[in-house]
Amino acid sequence: MAETLRYRDDQPVDHPAVTVDAFVDQSNAQAVRIEPGDDTRELLPHLQRLALVEVNFPAFGDGRGYSSARMLREAGYKGELRAVGDVLVDQLAYMRRCGFDAFEPDQQFDMDDVKAAFERWPEVYQNAADDRTPIWTKRHP
Repeated sequence: MAETLRYRDDQPVDHPAVTVDAFVDQSNAQAVRIEPGDDTRELLPHLQRLALVEVNFPAFGDGRGYSSARMLREAGYKGELRAVGDVLVDQLAYMRRCGFDAFEPDQQFDMDDVKAAFERWPEVYQNAADDRTPIWTKRHP
């Protein structure tokens, strides 16, 4: 595993993440790991006690984690949302739009590439889980 990139001001969670099934059956877990195929909706009643949600990307082409992230953010989850696994630098900006604020890739990123990935598209076209303003609202106030 490479170094975790965090875009948050709070302290990192030091609790190990448990599976969704284990999390739902426990009352003291604060970190959970979503695997492809897990039903993210099972976590929605427990958002207040969650401090960390890891979303596993076992292969860069598996996009189900994007939906999990967006669903959690739209439901009001405020904790750390970390993409882990086969995360590519080209995906970072899109993952941020879906609500991810931390990344733990299998391979270390070059920080110049990370900076370029986040700066590549200064404008966006639709609302998302992040707070960026779509360009069309700037043209038509």
